[in-house]
Formats: sequence, C-alpha cells, structure tokens
Amino acid sequence: MQQDYLDTTKNVYKEAAENPQVGLCCTTTPVWQLPGLSIPNKMLEMNYGCGSTVNPRDLVNNPKVLYVGVGGGMELLQFSYFSRQIGNIIGVDVVDEMLQACKENFVDAEKQNPWFRNEFIKLVKGDALNLPIENNCIDVAAQNCLFNIFKHEDLKKALQEMYRVLKPRGRLVLSDPVCDDEMPENLKQDERLRALCLSGSVPLKEYIKLITDVGFGTVEIRAKRPYRILDPVNYDTDELIFIESVEVCAIKDPMPADGPCVFTGKTAIYYGQEDFFDDEKGHMILHNQPLAVCDKTAGNLKALNTNDIFISESTFFYDGGGCC
Repeated sequence: MQQDYLDTTKNVYKEAAENPQVGLCCTTTPVWQLPGLSIPNKMLEMNYGCGSTVNPRDLVNNPKVLYVGVGGGMELLQFSYFSRQIGNIIGVDVVDEMLQACKENFVDAEKQNPWFRNEFIKLVKGDALNLPIENNCIDVAAQNCLFNIFKHEDLKKALQEMYRVLKPRGRLVLSDPVCDDEMPENLKQDERLRALCLSGSVPLKEYIKLITDVGFGTVEIRAKRPYRILDPVNYDTDELIFIESVEVCAIKDPMPADGPCVFTGKTAIYYGQEDFFDDEKGHMILHNQPLAVCDKTAGNLKALNTNDIFISESTFFYDGGGCC
C-alpha cells in the first residue's frame, strides 16, 4: 500500500494543529447554537470539516460515541453536550499535534462552559484504518471530511473498521465532499489537494455503494450542499469541477434480501379514491399523506404503473420517518 499520500495528509494536519488555518475546509453547515454551549474561538478556527455529524436524533439514550479525526475538538464538545458522562465520547486521531491542540482547546471549553468536564471525552492515538476500539461497542461513529482523503482500498478499509466497532443497529454518520464530475487523474494523484479534501471526492452513487458493500443495510442522505469549485485558473483542469458536501447516516441494519434501503429524499403520495393504498409488501400510503420512501421502494411503486401515486424526485434531504 502506498503511504506517501497519507504522510502528506499527516503533515498538512500537523501544520494545521500548530497554526490554525481558518477556512482550510470551510464547513457549509452553520455551527450548532445550543443553550449553554460556548465554543472557544480556536475550536472554531480549527473547524476542519465540510458539514456536521452532530444530530440530536442520533444521541438519545446516552449513546457511546466514536469520532475519528478530532480536528480542534468542536464536534467532540458538541457530542458531549448531549451526553455529559465521563468517557462516553471517544476521539481518535493519528496526528499527535492535533490531539495535543484538542486537549488544550478542552481546557478553554471547560472555562467557558460550567457543565463541561474534560473527563467527558477520551482522546486516543489511533489510525482510521486500524481503529484501537473493540468490536461491536459503539452506538454512534462519526467522521467529518476525513474519509474522502483516502484512496479506494483505504476508504473501503476505513468503512469496514467503522462497521466492525459499531453495535448492531449502530449509526455511522459521515460528512464528506462528493463530485459527480470526472476528477482528472492528475488531480487525483495530487497528494496535497487530496489532503485538503478536494481531489479525493467521488460520485455520490459510488460513495453510497462503498458504504452498502461493507454491509450497512440502511443509508440516509440527510443533506447535500454546494461546496467548492476547482477552476482552470487556480487548478490544473480544463473545465470547472463542481464539488458538493454530503451528510450521510448509515445504519448497521441487517441487509435486506433485495438489497439496501437508501433514502435520498423521495416521497410517495397516494391521491386515488380509497382511504389508503396498500402494495401488500408492507407499504401503506394514506390518502394525500406524503410518505418518505427509499429509492428501492420508490422504484417498485413506479413499476406498478398506477395512475394515482406520485413519486417525487430525490431532494437529497431526508429527515427521518416513512417506511421501506
């Protein structure tokens, strides 16, 4: 396995830990504003992500949370806001300097937040490709703008590691750049651009397939937003390349016999003459009541060729509910 690009990545984030670089990734998701939560300025400066992996609906019943690639510790602090239990949040990073910067930021966070204690978060030196975590012990695993750095085989291994440590029905929450345009090979091989979360971007369909190939039976596309442009003036490309950021939740459900359930924000609406429509396969749609459906179910309903069911296009914004 070639390690050169991973060494470049470590050096980039060693530098970013020692000298915070505002806008290194430039998250496209507003920072959570929560009652009683104060985020130190240095954490904000070190917010090296492209979205957010913190969602209250994932954090009920005091889950054990693993966060890989700690950055400045902002999302670890946000996770601990919902937990407030010693050692319930684990942060893993391979860069010593980033772990040290994170520890220092937690000292400031403790001063600014009366409820927060450093002991809520356990920081561990470790590699995303070989997590120092036991099997089946994590409820929520998360990473923000890290996995897109990996090349194909390493990305598969990182996803397999997350799957391994999650409990059954545990959740993997990811935020990464994706790109449906063809990324030129020279940009793919640019180690620094890859480390900066740009040239490793893959098409969303490929990204989802990698996740489901690992074994995740349910995938939710929670958000997709414009992120960056690679242009011919500033990058070695002949055409504009449009990159988006995507927020995904993959659930360690058993894999259905007919393949994974992938929710991309499609909705079914029955507008016929009856009170409801039943496809006799477990899907009941009440009259004129929108029902979120996975892409597989949307396709099956379309194949019925009825004239009284409307299926919306993908919004790439799924916020729960529905059936599959």
